[in-house]
Amino acid sequence: MLLGGIRYLLPVIDVAHKEGYHVITADYLPDNIAHKYSDEYVNVSITDREAVLKAAIEKRIDGIMSFGVDPGVITAAYVQNQLGLPSFGPLESVEILQDKGRFREFLRKNGFNVPRHKSFSSPDAAMKESPLFTYPVIVKPTDSAGSKGVSKVDSPNNLFIAVSKAFSHSLSKRIIIEHFIEKKRHSSDSDCFLDNGRLAFVSFSSQHFDEKASNPYTPSAYSWPSTFSKEEEQYLASDLQRLLSLLNMKTGLYNIETRIGLDGKPYIMEASPRGGGNRLSEMIRYGTGVDLIKACVSYCVGDPFDSVCQSSFSGHWGEIILHSNTSGVFMGVRFSDTLIPYIVDNDIWVEPGHIINSFNGANDTIGTLVLRFPNQELLETVISNPSAYINIITE
Repeated sequence: MLLGGIRYLLPVIDVAHKEGYHVITADYLPDNIAHKYSDEYVNVSITDREAVLKAAIEKRIDGIMSFGVDPGVITAAYVQNQLGLPSFGPLESVEILQDKGRFREFLRKNGFNVPRHKSFSSPDAAMKESPLFTYPVIVKPTDSAGSKGVSKVDSPNNLFIAVSKAFSHSLSKRIIIEHFIEKKRHSSDSDCFLDNGRLAFVSFSSQHFDEKASNPYTPSAYSWPSTFSKEEEQYLASDLQRLLSLLNMKTGLYNIETRIGLDGKPYIMEASPRGGGNRLSEMIRYGTGVDLIKACVSYCVGDPFDSVCQSSFSGHWGEIILHSNTSGVFMGVRFSDTLIPYIVDNDIWVEPGHIINSFNGANDTIGTLVLRFPNQELLETVISNPSAYINIITE
């Protein structure tokens, strides 16, 4: 059973079918694209753990996972633990990883580098402490995904709007305000794999953002290799292993966000027991040949899987999240002649004539573009200024 119905589930469904598994997708939106490719669909809210558990029992499933879908992660862990299915780890540990407030506190109590932070359950409580914060701060829901409801605030005068926005995107009606860690070079968002408690595969990317977008904190591109030094990657890999060991996590795919602060300290920003959105595991498969999706699918149904081994990216890879900075009627995408030789995969999601929104979150994505370049210089030239090579045509 796969929780959710987003496009990023399609490669998971494809791998499962190739392995001979019957795939059931589940959410409360029957028109979501993944349901067109699964063998069966169940209409149930993926945040209703008891309803999903009931459906899982009725369908006699052998495994369950939430891939690229944050709201389903805790529910998947709950069902795994209730039914004795292969699990990523203890439910309480998954709940810590999925709640930004609890996660920050766990990091602090266990001696990890962590920004100053505080969680709030009401706007009034947050505003009362506004003079105590050191600005800039980042304000976000403790439980949302896709960068929804996230704002950077530079002064107390702008805090109320950001707090209100964060609460409007929180299912649990809790937010976190934390000191904004100015990053050194690029931050990283990439997928890793834990095999029986051991970090068998760890990767780091360079995460890029479009400062002109409606939400400049929604990732707009990725590139590999990362801009971290070898020593920084080793430090973060060691910290990730210590974190997941402390939480007694087991086997599975993890989406990890990290950065190096201007203070020189490495920070683990997020660690979620799910595959990342934006095709990150697919990019790892393209660049290294390591199939984390296949390993995770097999594990979740209790089947053996090929050993996952550490491997570096072969070549210089980039992924651009195609988007528009203006709303309108989508008419098409035009690529420059100089870019075309480096396109490995061009996946456009929107048909001409459809209404598209300005880029405010991951759900405003038009498509993805996978690229491979002969050298780092050309990669950086394109990734740093994609609009010079890509024209999103709207009316």
